[in-house]
Amino acid sequence: MRTLVIGDIHGGLRALHQIMERAKVTTKDKLIFLGDYVDGWSQSPQVIDYLIEMKITHDIICIRGNHDELLREWLKDSKDNEQWYQHGGEATVLAYQTVDGETKKRHIEFLETLENYFLDEHNRLFIHAGFTNMNGVNYEYFPKLFYWDRTLWETALALDQNIKTDHLFYPKRFTLYKEIYIGHTPVSRIGETIPIQKANIWNIDTSAAFNGPLTIMDVDTKEFWQSEPLPTLYTNEKGRNKI
Repeated sequence: MRTLVIGDIHGGLRALHQIMERAKVTTKDKLIFLGDYVDGWSQSPQVIDYLIEMKITHDIICIRGNHDELLREWLKDSKDNEQWYQHGGEATVLAYQTVDGETKKRHIEFLETLENYFLDEHNRLFIHAGFTNMNGVNYEYFPKLFYWDRTLWETALALDQNIKTDHLFYPKRFTLYKEIYIGHTPVSRIGETIPIQKANIWNIDTSAAFNGPLTIMDVDTKEFWQSEPLPTLYTNEKGRNKI
């Protein structure tokens, strides 16, 4: 059995189909989705439908992303957010114009069942964004940071690679877990399009919302498979690109 982790999808169902085929995913695999299923490309409702169906047939964990929470607030509470519109929400609102009420209700139920994080039997943490409490996720004062934090990744990027884990200055957060898998902050910000490891943190967000591919990775072997870059799969759309 493989444990496979999937980065931020952002409405790119075609890319999701591609990585499932390229990784030859079967019902024997455990799949951990890191969140941000929506906002960007035009198939956000279909991505959620796909995951709901997959929960029946496969062993999957679905983590909550910030975009998923923004969608839940809009669907359930009619909470509009102008900043959300500018960061992929507009495409999602347009896509839901053709979705019936019963399906929306099912999607709200799915969004409410998302996990803030998953800690496996090997002490590997899977979380959308990060956490700030020095004692770990179980002690986090602000649960929203599980899907909004960027300090975990920023700290990993800034860390001196020569510093030892037992050094006084080594970030305590990094020592709590064997590995930490995140999405949320695209690796394209540091000029990359593949999963990037800094310290014991793996960033699997390979910028599918923008110009990059979607990624699925085997957490044991670190082998990974990618879709085509999303703009080539949605040639008449912008995704979350501004131009």
